[in-house]
Amino acid sequence: MMKVHFIGAGQMVEAIVRAAVNNGKLRGGDISIEDIDPARVSLLTGKYGVAASKSLAGADLVVIAVRPQDNLGAVAKSIVDRASDDVIVVSIVAGVTLAHLDTLLGAGRPVARVIPNTLTDTGYGFSGVVLNERVRPDDIQDFLESFGKVLYLEERMLDIFTGFAIAGPNYIYYFIESLTDAGVLAGLPRAQATAVVMENLVGAVEMLKRSQLHPRQLLDINNSPAGVGMHGLYELNNSDFAAGLQRSVLAAVKRTTQLANE
Repeated sequence: MMKVHFIGAGQMVEAIVRAAVNNGKLRGGDISIEDIDPARVSLLTGKYGVAASKSLAGADLVVIAVRPQDNLGAVAKSIVDRASDDVIVVSIVAGVTLAHLDTLLGAGRPVARVIPNTLTDTGYGFSGVVLNERVRPDDIQDFLESFGKVLYLEERMLDIFTGFAIAGPNYIYYFIESLTDAGVLAGLPRAQATAVVMENLVGAVEMLKRSQLHPRQLLDINNSPAGVGMHGLYELNNSDFAAGLQRSVLAAVKRTTQLANE
């Protein structure tokens, strides 16, 4: 197994570590962590058996997991001072480009940008990944797949991916909550409404996968002329649902690009 060192011990790092350790892709002894908050380091070492260390000796990957507004220059200098030139640096810092990382770390170092999905515990959800020319997918594939699926992108697509895919669970959670509320409004108990929504959601996705049909084709199959479903769709078509969802994605993408320039 590879050895991974995390600079930063926030919620995203904990989610990655938890998923990787729980599914057996990494062992706690192969992970080391440092953070300016000793309480976070203590928490993760206690829960997952990882090491609290500032040494990069033996590390195959060094993951930069600090906030965009933190002193990235100091973090990069600490990596340059402590790590060999062939150690792969993985940045999960939103908005910090490969070019900027190359400037901070020095030309010639293998660097990857990764925007992790928050669905780490499930094995679902894509992390968006961009590699510089000194990293091959095989070099980091095992690490990335320890907490979900992988989608390699051109860097110009990464902000779009962040606002659409990484924020994506928010839209799904909101939809589930709203549809459940609709069932309660119509008269179902909340527990039953919730169960129905969850079953329909999972089943609809499975139907799309199995049938390989476009969603519109399944809508046509499911709705008879002047039927119950068609009347419901008529009201949905008259609402701002689709445009509102699209505006939400565009607003999230816009905010991602703003963060990159702050």
